[in-house]
Amino acid sequence: MDARQYAPSAARNRDAILEQLARVLPARARVLEIASGSGEHAVFFAAALPGVDWRPSDPDPAARESIKAWSEASRAPNVRAPLAIDTREAEWGVESEPGFDAIVAINVIHISPWAATLGLMAGAARLLRDDGVLFTYGAYKRGGVHTAPSNEAFDEWLKQRDPSYGVRDLEEVEAAARAQGLALRDITAMPANNFALTFARIAGA
Repeated sequence: MDARQYAPSAARNRDAILEQLARVLPARARVLEIASGSGEHAVFFAAALPGVDWRPSDPDPAARESIKAWSEASRAPNVRAPLAIDTREAEWGVESEPGFDAIVAINVIHISPWAATLGLMAGAARLLRDDGVLFTYGAYKRGGVHTAPSNEAFDEWLKQRDPSYGVRDLEEVEAAARAQGLALRDITAMPANNFALTFARIAGA
């Protein structure tokens, strides 16, 4: 039985996201991906960035099986076995390893409780190298206002699915990061009314 899952959005957004990752990642980065989902992004990015050591993760066992299946099918040598990480936990099981050059969270912040975002920021502060970055991608509000009618409809759909989900205000996400010693380094507008955010450690924090 093929355990691979398919996320239609992965094929639509992967090239645009790859362009940004290639810009912000060192050539030989150690990357921890949070909530890797189907695993399609992991194998695509790893193949396109062969010098990068890609560590996927997901709290869902079925997703981890899908990641394994995609990794085996792609034969990508730089995709590690997926980890079971819930960002709300105080430890993620990788604290004894060397710091990561990047933590990547794609379509995570709006499809998870706010506590998961707070945990993501705390984990990034704990696990990134001094010059490491946190890269997030997804839909955000600006100043409490949706950037497009489609995002407002998406927000309503998310909240119907789970009241703890929702399109977050970018400024609130930035404040949560700053509370953990991370500064928002740049904001890049992406296709389909999404944004890529890159956070870096505040000097001396």
